[in-house]
Amino acid sequence: MPILAQRRYCGGNPEPNELVLDGNPRTPLPGQSFDWIGLANPDAEEMGLVQRQFALHALAVEDALNPTQLPKVEVYGQQLFLIATTAASGEGDKIEYGQTALFLGPDFLITVRNGSTRAHTALRQRLEAQPERLSEGPDYVAHAILDFIVDGYQPIIDKLEDVVQAMEEGAINSFPASSTIRRIFRLRRQMRRFVRIIGPMEEVCERLATTDLPSIDPGARIWFRDVLDHVRRTMRRVAGLRDTLASIVETASLLEQHRQGDMTRQLAAWAAILAVPTAIAGIYGMNFDYMPELHQRWGYPAVMGMIALVCGGLWVRFRSIDWL
Repeated sequence: MPILAQRRYCGGNPEPNELVLDGNPRTPLPGQSFDWIGLANPDAEEMGLVQRQFALHALAVEDALNPTQLPKVEVYGQQLFLIATTAASGEGDKIEYGQTALFLGPDFLITVRNGSTRAHTALRQRLEAQPERLSEGPDYVAHAILDFIVDGYQPIIDKLEDVVQAMEEGAINSFPASSTIRRIFRLRRQMRRFVRIIGPMEEVCERLATTDLPSIDPGARIWFRDVLDHVRRTMRRVAGLRDTLASIVETASLLEQHRQGDMTRQLAAWAAILAVPTAIAGIYGMNFDYMPELHQRWGYPAVMGMIALVCGGLWVRFRSIDWL
C-alpha cells in the first residue's frame, strides 16, 4: 500500500482517530493542528486522490510522480513544493539515488518517496516522542525530513573515504594495478554524478534558510540553515575526494619514476664497475705474444689486484652518492 502513514496532529500529539483519505476537499484546521501524509511510490490514481483532498497543484503532482527530478523549490500560492534527492550505497562502489517530494501547506505536509528505501517511520516516531517540537508545525517536520535525507549522505562519503584512503596508501608503496586505475576512474565518475545530482540541494536549502517563503515561519529558518551547513560540509568532502582521486595516479607515477630512476642509477653503477675487469680481461684475451707483464711471475696477481683496487674505488664512490 503506497499510503504508509496518514495522521493528524493537534498541539504536537497525534489524534486517536486515523485521518481518512477519501478525495473530498478538506476544510482548514484550527491552530496548532496539521496533517502529515506519507506515501511511497504512488501511482497517478492514488496521487489524484490526495491532490483533490489537499488542493495540490497539477504541475507539482506531475513532478512528484517523475522520479528523475533534480532538487528544487516551487511556490504555488500558499503551498510550497520541494524535491530532495536521496542517496544510498549500492553494490560495490555504486550510489543509488531516489527522491522525496514534499508538499508543504499551512496545515499539512505530504511526503512522496520514489526510489528511496529509507522509510520515515523511525523519524516519525522520534518526532512524536517530542510533542513540543512537533507542535511547531509542518515546517518543522519538513526540516526534520530534509535533515534526515542529508544525514543519509554521510555513510556514503565515509565509505568512499575509506576506499580512497586505502588506494592512496597503496599507491605510495607500488604503482597501482590496472584494475585499481579503472576503479579510480569509476569512482571519479561517481563523484561527478553525485555533485550533479546532489549539488542542487545546497541551493534548495539556502533558499529555505534565507528567503521569505509561504508555509515557513521566519523563526524556522534557523533549522534550515543547519541543514544547509550539513549539505555544504558534504559537498566539501566530495570535492576533497575528487581531488585525492585525481592526485593518486599522478603521485603514483612520480613515485614510480623515482623508483625507476634509482634502479637505473644502480644498473649504471654496476655496469661501470664491471666494465673495468671486462676491459682488462678483453685486452689479455687477445692472445698476443708481446704484451706487458705476460711472461712475468707476478703479472697475474698484479692485474687482479689492479682490478680489485679500481672496482673497490668505484664501489666506494657510488655508495657515497647513493647509487648503490
